[in-house]
Amino acid sequence: MDEDRKALLKNLPKIDEIILLLEKKDIYSLAPREIVKETCQKVVQRLRENIVGAAQKEAMESSLDAVSVAQVVEKLIKGLYHYRLRRVVNATGVILHTNLGRAPLCPEALQRIVEVGRGYSNLEFDLTRGERGHRYDHVREIICALTGAEDALIVNNNAAAVLLVLNTLAERKEVIISRGELIEIGGEFRIPEIMQKSAAIMREVGTTNCTRLGDYEKAIAANTGLILKVHTSNYRIVGFTEEADILSLVALGKKHGIPVMDDLGSGCLIDLEQYGLQHEPPVREALATGVDVVTFSGDKLLGGPQAGIIVGKQDILESVKRNPLNRALRIDKFTLAALEATMMHYLNPDDVVNKLRPLQALTEPIAVVKKRAAGLISKLRKAKLTSLEYSLKESFAAAGGGSLPTEKIPTFLVGIKSKKIKPSQMEARLRQVEVPVIVRVDKEEILIDLRTVIVDEFPLIIDGLRNCLTK
Repeated sequence: MDEDRKALLKNLPKIDEIILLLEKKDIYSLAPREIVKETCQKVVQRLRENIVGAAQKEAMESSLDAVSVAQVVEKLIKGLYHYRLRRVVNATGVILHTNLGRAPLCPEALQRIVEVGRGYSNLEFDLTRGERGHRYDHVREIICALTGAEDALIVNNNAAAVLLVLNTLAERKEVIISRGELIEIGGEFRIPEIMQKSAAIMREVGTTNCTRLGDYEKAIAANTGLILKVHTSNYRIVGFTEEADILSLVALGKKHGIPVMDDLGSGCLIDLEQYGLQHEPPVREALATGVDVVTFSGDKLLGGPQAGIIVGKQDILESVKRNPLNRALRIDKFTLAALEATMMHYLNPDDVVNKLRPLQALTEPIAVVKKRAAGLISKLRKAKLTSLEYSLKESFAAAGGGSLPTEKIPTFLVGIKSKKIKPSQMEARLRQVEVPVIVRVDKEEILIDLRTVIVDEFPLIIDGLRNCLTK
């Protein structure tokens, strides 16, 4: 090590010296002594590593005195009070944007979360009998009514639902599945890996593009525990294709006494074709085939909180409920409260698309979206952000969230150009405002997709643009 580095390392401020400066600023009103000391140690250690690894002497000499280090520590500790999980404006046009939290909750769901969370609740208490109850009873009846299922169970997401059912029905047994359905969902959820963790044995049949009923039947053996059908909700195979439908697989399962499972993935409770969208099998339609168990998500096309919903035959569901894994995967009172409120909207199927924001975004007439886009331009011009130019553009939005993968949903965008800053800079600055606005960037402008923006968010967009122009 050269002499300059040695000298800098020797002159690094002592921890006690930094703490003394922080104490004068009443640092312990912000954090306890242990956190202050650990933060000081981390900052000094980072400086030490920078000195050892720095390529130039100039890079080694920045912020090495006790005052500068104390300021860094104070900033880090104050930063602990800043919420990391924040509301954002989704102006991307991806309706069920996984990275942005997928489905926004309806007002009734939010109200129920606050009401249940502000005090105690009958989460696992039967008010009629005055004794311990089951948390799933709060939503079981309404889910069964809406889907036609004999029984229902809710866990924390659909991956958990698939894992739990596979482990219950096919631990150390073979699960027959088409090669064309060995899917991967965003976030690296892969069916083969979930199957491995469940202790089930994967038995692939057919090919990527063609799997026939006979392929399943040939694979049935003494150790077969389950036939699994997976809906390819986030992609489509087109061209020369063939697959065995769920009705045929149910008949095959009954013939050999093997349960059949249908993983719908995104899940849907209404017929989307009536709104001009492609067919997505509703849960009731899947259950009508006589399939033993169906799994789907609560926070995708259903429009509720993150949850994995398991519905099907009562004897199957009873076995799933008794699995010790169920306790590890169970949902809390807030998810139950939000899911119950969301489900109630489906009791009025003619109006549900107006009550749940994801469904409204998917089905809203293009003329309404265009009117909202023109309204945003009008509001922006009234805000007198003089360095900006606006344009109205036609485009396509996407469902996202592993749903309706080939659906191109017509939309209108507001293009915004700045005379002062590049679009990439504007996009980055919009991510740093109090309520971040997440936009798309296209060459010389940023794009705001009105398919995923509501009128109530216009002031947030305007404030965000104003703030990013004044930086």
